[in-house]
Amino acid sequence: MARILTGIQSSGRPHLGNILGAIVPAIALSRDEANESYFFIADLHSLTSLKRAEERKANVYAVAAAWLAFGFDTDKNVFYRQSDLPEVTELTWYLNCFTPYPMLANAHSFKDKSDKLSDVNAGLFDYPVLMAADILLYDADLVPVGKDQKQHLEMTRDIAGAFNRAVGEEILILPQDHIRKEVMTVPGTDGQKMSKSYGNVIDIFLPEKQLKKQVMSIETDSTPLEAPKNPDTCNVFALYTLVADEKETAEMRKNYLAGGYGYGHAKKELLRMLLEKYAAQRSAFDHFMAHPELIEQKLSHGAARARVIGQEVLARVRKSLGYR
Repeated sequence: MARILTGIQSSGRPHLGNILGAIVPAIALSRDEANESYFFIADLHSLTSLKRAEERKANVYAVAAAWLAFGFDTDKNVFYRQSDLPEVTELTWYLNCFTPYPMLANAHSFKDKSDKLSDVNAGLFDYPVLMAADILLYDADLVPVGKDQKQHLEMTRDIAGAFNRAVGEEILILPQDHIRKEVMTVPGTDGQKMSKSYGNVIDIFLPEKQLKKQVMSIETDSTPLEAPKNPDTCNVFALYTLVADEKETAEMRKNYLAGGYGYGHAKKELLRMLLEKYAAQRSAFDHFMAHPELIEQKLSHGAARARVIGQEVLARVRKSLGYR
């Protein structure tokens, strides 16, 4: 059985891009009987940029509620909050002492902001080591990552290898990356990749009136209502194809090419599709958000299960370093 580990950012509420690009594929992977999935909410990582306690807590609940609403099985797999296991911060310190400075200075997460060092805190600089500890603490075999995170996984392997060589034993398992060849790119309301940082997201868990406002804000061109329209250059159509089936997509394409079908009509159809397709998930999300004690129960249960493995690994590390 392969142990798969995935860290889930808690920098904001999950949007349609997160759902289609990460949540749905990861849950599908977790349903493979040959796999055991460890999914954690990376709330320690979020502290590098998000300092407000209440906002961070609300984000954790929203992220957890989204994964649970889409059917992540917390009985078969392990679902936990990163900060509930302080073992990861202890392991981070040990790994820090085997991580060369140039490695961290070359990390994308640091270099992207190194032109303005006053904005870089030590947590951001050390981000890859905490990520390595997240992975190595649980003897993970496979780590699904996007291409932008591949460097961090390689650094994790390098750090684990350096540690093993230094202590003269194979204490830490070197994980393999799992990169999907086809990664879905979900356009935002402005046509760029959907991202919280761009402010162009569609949050399917919003109340209907607020969700409608987001959908109706999708940018389109000025083609008159009566004229035929090119579906292949339209943001509304691009989003529709990601949630509709082939028959529905073909019908929408036909409407675009025939003329007499406005972008407003297309937006209303997209809204209808989102409300219908995700009705059960929207209801489940609202239920979990209204009962945070249910989320806490699942995260606490997951943390207890994760701690069994984490403490075993940490005990191996401490012993190899001469600590009791």
